[in-house]
Amino acid sequence: MTTSRDGFTFSAAPEPHRDRTKQLLRRHPEIRELIGPNPATFWWTVFIVAVQILAAWFVVSQPWWVVFLVAYTVGAVCDHALFVVIHETAHRLVFKRKVPNILTALLANLPQFFPGAMSFCKYHLKHHAFQGVYELDGDLPFRWEARLIGSSALGKALWLLLFPIFQALRPLHVKEVPLWDRWTVVNVIVQVAFDVAVWMVLGPKALVYFALSLFFSIGLHPLGARWIQRHYLTEDTDQETFSYYGPLNRLAFNVGYHNEHHDFPSVSWDRLPQIRAAAPEVYNTLSAHQSWTRLLWRFLSDRKISLFSRIVRNERNHRTLDDPVKPDEEELRAAASAVR
Repeated sequence: MTTSRDGFTFSAAPEPHRDRTKQLLRRHPEIRELIGPNPATFWWTVFIVAVQILAAWFVVSQPWWVVFLVAYTVGAVCDHALFVVIHETAHRLVFKRKVPNILTALLANLPQFFPGAMSFCKYHLKHHAFQGVYELDGDLPFRWEARLIGSSALGKALWLLLFPIFQALRPLHVKEVPLWDRWTVVNVIVQVAFDVAVWMVLGPKALVYFALSLFFSIGLHPLGARWIQRHYLTEDTDQETFSYYGPLNRLAFNVGYHNEHHDFPSVSWDRLPQIRAAAPEVYNTLSAHQSWTRLLWRFLSDRKISLFSRIVRNERNHRTLDDPVKPDEEELRAAASAVR
């Protein structure tokens, strides 16, 4: 691997998960039995959305410091869990059919103030299929974003605090994904209607609570370290995907099991620990994080870690970016499933 001119670390190798999936399935064919959705996630979604609405109702009669405190604790945990639900729907891991997953994502999006569920679902499969390809992986920061933030603790703290805004811009550099479609429009209409209803029924303080919960859930918060944990090069290794095995997985639908998820993106959140248990000879030898709080502090304080601490590549499913052939929807889904 080499450092490219823009600061990212360049790799000529293909993304690592597809080949590892094939090897794991040859050695542990029983993992195939774990593949499939978990409809119980829908009822968890209903519960968490209800908790957020009740919390918003509670804070409207409280002083502003209580609004911030509840948003940083209850709100951040709930919204982070709802982000994971939206992620599950992108892989059709709540229901088998597409539309029920979309409706679940729209429901999970309601307390999150900003209509981002459908945009995330559209570009997320590209991240799995083309990990590290700048033009196709919406998980990579913009080059201008990395240069703007730099390596200072203040810059990185502001980036985490404003991460929802940067995240909302990411689809703009993802090729082959249209910015608008009918479900994106539906997402915007439903979310705006919900926000207006909250303002009219509960008042502006409740809407501010929802907005603060969003920014805290993926921003300057221990839970926000999840975005660093997944693919940032924080260890002295060529490894480019990292798992987290700490206790906060219990509040986050096991989203820390990120190597396991990339290897088997068709396995729902509740069965990801079983993948690790089935193949300890693989996952116990990979570097992993045990504390999101410790990782957050290290990210902020270590000037050697910046937004450029990511691996990029030009290879896309054994084709280069110069190849005029584009993958159709079925090829993309097959690449994202990675179970062949």
